Amino acid sequence: MTSPGQRKKDRIDALAEAGTLSDEEGVSLWRSAWRRLRRDPVFLVGAVIIALFLVLALIAPWIAPHDPAARLLIEQRTPNNPIPEPQPGHPLGADDAGRDMLSRLIVGSRQTLVVGVMATLGGLVGGLTLGTLAGGLGGWVDGAVMRVVDVMLSIPSLLMAFSIAAMFARPSQWTVILAIAIIQIPIFARLLRGSMMAQRHSDHVLAARALGVRPTAIVFRHMLPNSVGPVIVQGTLVLAVAIIDAAALSFLGLGSPDDTVPEWGQMLGKAQQYFNTHPEVAVYPALCIIVVALGFTLMGESLREALDPKSRR
Repeated sequence: MTSPGQRKKDRIDALAEAGTLSDEEGVSLWRSAWRRLRRDPVFLVGAVIIALFLVLALIAPWIAPHDPAARLLIEQRTPNNPIPEPQPGHPLGADDAGRDMLSRLIVGSRQTLVVGVMATLGGLVGGLTLGTLAGGLGGWVDGAVMRVVDVMLSIPSLLMAFSIAAMFARPSQWTVILAIAIIQIPIFARLLRGSMMAQRHSDHVLAARALGVRPTAIVFRHMLPNSVGPVIVQGTLVLAVAIIDAAALSFLGLGSPDDTVPEWGQMLGKAQQYFNTHPEVAVYPALCIIVVALGFTLMGESLREALDPKSRR
C-alpha cells in the first residue's frame, strides 16, 4: 500500500506531465534541439574542434614525440640565435630552453583543459548554490544574494581575477582556477535565479503548492530541474572564456611558475621577449588558445539558439 505522501507525489507528477506531448504526438525540447544541431554546420565545426582537443588532452603523454621538460636542443642555443630552428625530429623547433615545442604544445593541452574545466565547474557549483537560494527561497534571501551578485558583476571580471590571484604569496595553477571560478559564479547565479523565478508561476509549480507539497520538494523536484538547462548551455560559453582568462593570468605571471609542466598561457608569456625576432614561439600557443576557445564558443552559441525558441533562426 502506498503512503499518502507518495500518492500526493504521484498526483503532482501526473499533473506536471499532463500538459506535455507524448512521443507519438511530438518530440521533447532536447530532441528537437538535437535535430537542429545535426544540420547546423556551426555546431558541427565546434564539436569537431572540441572532440579533437579532448582526445589530444587525454592521450597527450603518449603521443608527444619527446619529453616536454627535456632540454634536447640546448646546445644549439646561441646569443645570436636563442631559439633553435625547426629540424628533423623537431618540426616546430624548440623554446629558449631547448625543449621541443611540439611536445610542449601537445602536453600543454592537458593543463589548459584541467584549468578551464575545473574553473568552470567551480563557478557552476557556486552559481547553482546562490541561484537556488535566491530563486527558491525568495524574499530577503533573494535580495541579499542578488546584491552580492550585483557587486561582483559591477567589477570587471579580469580585474577581479587579477586581484584574487595576486592575493596569494605563491602563484600556482590552483590560484588561477580559484580566481576564474569566483568571477564566473555571479554569471551562473543570476541566470539560474532568473530561470527559477520564471518557474515560480508555471502551472505545475502552482498545482504543487495547491496540493500542499513541501517548498523544498517544489524547489528541487520541479523548479530546479526545469531551470538548469540554460545554465548548462551557458557553461560551454563560459568554458571558452575561462580558457582565455587562464591564459591571461599565466601570461602576466600569476599562474604556475613551474615551466617544466607546460601550459599554453604560460608558454605565451615566456615567448613575449622573443616576439620581435622569433614570433613563432608566441604564435603557436596563441593559435591553440584561439582555436579551442572558438570551438567552445561555436558549440555554445549553437546550443543556445537550438534550445531557445526566441533566438532560433
